Amino acid sequence: MIWIAISIVSLTYLCLWILMKERNRLPPGPKGLPILGSLHKLGANPYRDLHHLAQKYGPVMYLRLGFMPTIVVSSSQAAELFLKTHDLVYSSRPQHQAAKYVLWDQKDLGFAEYGSYWRNMRKMCTLELLSQTKVNSYRSVRGEELSTLIKLLKEAANDGVAVDVSSKVVALNADISCRIVFGKRYTDQDLGEKGFKAVMQELMHLLATPNIGDYIPYIGVLDLQGLVKRMKALRKTFDVFFDKIIDEHIRSEKGGDKVKDFVDVMLSFLGSEESEYRIERSNIKALMLDMLTGSLDTSATSIEWTLSELLRNPRVMKKVQMELETVVGMKRKVEESDLDKLEYLNMVIKESMRLHPVAPLIPRYSREDCMVGDFFIPKDSRVFINAWSIMRDPSVWDEAEKFWPERFEGSKIDLKGHDFELIPFGAGRRGCPGLQLGLTMVLQTVAQLVHCFDWKLPNDILPSDLDMTEKFGLVMPRVNHLLAIPSYRLHDQSV
Repeated sequence: MIWIAISIVSLTYLCLWILMKERNRLPPGPKGLPILGSLHKLGANPYRDLHHLAQKYGPVMYLRLGFMPTIVVSSSQAAELFLKTHDLVYSSRPQHQAAKYVLWDQKDLGFAEYGSYWRNMRKMCTLELLSQTKVNSYRSVRGEELSTLIKLLKEAANDGVAVDVSSKVVALNADISCRIVFGKRYTDQDLGEKGFKAVMQELMHLLATPNIGDYIPYIGVLDLQGLVKRMKALRKTFDVFFDKIIDEHIRSEKGGDKVKDFVDVMLSFLGSEESEYRIERSNIKALMLDMLTGSLDTSATSIEWTLSELLRNPRVMKKVQMELETVVGMKRKVEESDLDKLEYLNMVIKESMRLHPVAPLIPRYSREDCMVGDFFIPKDSRVFINAWSIMRDPSVWDEAEKFWPERFEGSKIDLKGHDFELIPFGAGRRGCPGLQLGLTMVLQTVAQLVHCFDWKLPNDILPSDLDMTEKFGLVMPRVNHLLAIPSYRLHDQSV
């Protein structure tokens, strides 16, 4: 009997040991160095470095960045597990110094930890700015600003000179964003001496750059990369800008028929104990920055890449223009009501966002221990969904590196996070709430610029020689501005 009891106990311990070993089976990955882990493997474009590592270790990869356990997801099947099957577990964002210093201790929507605050702020932003009704209500604003841009480009076309398309698109989106969020335009220099584009790119760069202080906290106070110093300077710039806007809104009196902008709506909840949206000035600033970055930099970057691909692919450009001629005609500009009828243009936008995702790495955070497929993912792990890698996966996309909009012909794949092989706006609970507004701005701007003008590269640059180098950040723009020469093509010369 004793031997039977010993055998049962031994067998029980063996089974428990096997189960624990299986439970603690981490995904494969590089071993890394002492202290640094695999930080030294990340260069100027971390999404490319992680993509190359995934080719060796697989679509779910474990690596240590400093002291931080990190999971990198590089396939659509794995992304679905993290962003759908176990979405609640991975619905938070990791804490890091950039969000602390620049985003008022992560009081914004994009980087706030998952919880009641985030849910309430997302609800408010969706209802008050990003709902379909709200998007439609800003139609006249978008139309007016686009008309202003077309007039400026028409003058350049008459002179036959090249224009800085990148700067024009940023200025357009800045004016639209400011009018929607703040109620009026602000000049480029209102956001510091560097101007809107430079300041916003600095923000996106700091939010995405691997910071040693985030991964090795003990040496974070040393600020070895000088990032914290830059963060504090940027925070000061935004503080001055947003305090000015808030004070202007507080001083102004809104009449009964005056349309309230987003700042007015947030100020109505300021310090309120009755509303579910209990916010203070710092919350308002953080949300203002979210709305500004979400509607300005991301949309401008998508437009910039799409126009770049069209210039590099004259066949596709011509096909888009032929569709516009058929649907819209040559006697008027594109209206928002035309956008749903432009099937080929919609395919072009999908293909551009596939090759050039605005956010190449989507950060998540593990709120608890979790088995994902065959792998154990420990609590407090950082999770990066490598959207850039997923959307160039040759096992999913034929000729994945090729710009070929026709791949979406007859396809039901959409951009809304339902199809995990195409996730430029993310997916799950933390998917981009401004998807509809952003997509509308991108579609309308590209349609208008391509319909109203023919474009050619300056200095006899061949389309195949157009520089397509990207600059890494939370948003991934071109390194060099896109320059092109417009020539007006509509028959209606009064436009």
